[in-house]
Amino acid sequence: MDTEEFLLPRSRTANERLHALIPGGAHTYAKGDDQYPEHLAPVISHGRGAHVWDIDGNRYIEYGSGLRSVSLGHAHPRVVEAVRREIDRGSNFVRPSILEVEAAERFLATVPTAEMVKFAKNGSDVTTAAVRLARAVTGRPRVAICGDHPFFSVDDWFIGTTPMSAGIPVTTNELTVSFPYGDLAATEELLTRHQGEVACLILEPAGHTEPPPGYLAGLRELADRHGCVLVFDEMITGLRWSEAGAQGLYGVVPDLSTFGKALGNGFAVSALAGRRELMERGGLRHSDDRVFLLSTTHGAETHSLAAAMAVLATYVEEGITARLHALGERLAAGVREVAAGMGVGDHVVVRGRASNLVFGTLDENLRPSQEYRTLFLRRLLAGGVLAPSFVVSSALDEADVDRTVDVVAEACAVYRKALDAGDPGPWLAGRPVKPVFRRLA
Repeated sequence: MDTEEFLLPRSRTANERLHALIPGGAHTYAKGDDQYPEHLAPVISHGRGAHVWDIDGNRYIEYGSGLRSVSLGHAHPRVVEAVRREIDRGSNFVRPSILEVEAAERFLATVPTAEMVKFAKNGSDVTTAAVRLARAVTGRPRVAICGDHPFFSVDDWFIGTTPMSAGIPVTTNELTVSFPYGDLAATEELLTRHQGEVACLILEPAGHTEPPPGYLAGLRELADRHGCVLVFDEMITGLRWSEAGAQGLYGVVPDLSTFGKALGNGFAVSALAGRRELMERGGLRHSDDRVFLLSTTHGAETHSLAAAMAVLATYVEEGITARLHALGERLAAGVREVAAGMGVGDHVVVRGRASNLVFGTLDENLRPSQEYRTLFLRRLLAGGVLAPSFVVSSALDEADVDRTVDVVAEACAVYRKALDAGDPGPWLAGRPVKPVFRRLA
């Protein structure tokens, strides 16, 4: 389909309705229509497996489904059946459901490096709980975040460090400091400069690059020596790196870790897990000051916990993590081959672990470019590929991946024309896409 003929009239109208009623037009900034070419932000009708349909009737091969949460594909039969079984039995009670202990047992059997777990709904719930717990057990005020990782929480301790810090007191911002990924010397310097003040180091244990040899073990030793809590944010690495997350793959055990995203395959569930000695401070079986760790009305909804149990069982029994890696490797190899063949191999680049691929769009000077990203996304959408990233789900098949590579080849041909012209403008047909974190709308 030619992009000039690719119109989304119903989606465009629906986006106007969304903006009139919902700030930002979406409930997650990363889903905003500013992240897509102008007037080409599809509004979704439904999804099945690795495909979604918009309200204009177009079908897409989808990547990064549910912001990386739908890793088994939409409406996965095993997950849907587990949820359906519970819905007719009630979803929320005045006392714990037996499913709460069963889900905890399943989780801790899958992530044996943790000793206790508490469930919630969002990633931010559990990362903020980890920070609060670390401050309580250490008596220290400061939080050290990895400054190279894009997101940890919607709460003040993190958002205050971003360009969208409006509404957050400066005094709060001053309590969060940052360290660079992979640099133990810089992290030790930070901990020495704020000696006795840092409650925790929080980071994604891996991202678009593998951890340098010995890095995670070195962080573990630094945290121990300086008396702070080591927190792994496993929202993305959880299940995608291994069933037990990055900690299971790399063999370095944090004090606390947080899971979400893939854990529910789109259903709302997250988890704070960690050492019993720390986690019990949020419980009833200790003599210290109580910590208001997590107390959420909907944290233990039975159907979401049933979904999580089904997801964990599916990953272990069907080797899902290995499948994600195999699909990602096929996609990455194909994209790199066609990009090189079209003469844009240095400009359209694929990065990250095979199970968590992203793409970069670089300009004539090999700098990241929102304009070239817009051009690229327009061609993908017109070819039936909805891909803010190249993060795969296990519902994809090889034909989906090969079709995606064909569409990428078409996009790279246009990319080459824009590079030769030295100006992507004629191929944008509107304003460029924008970064999520920016000061002004």
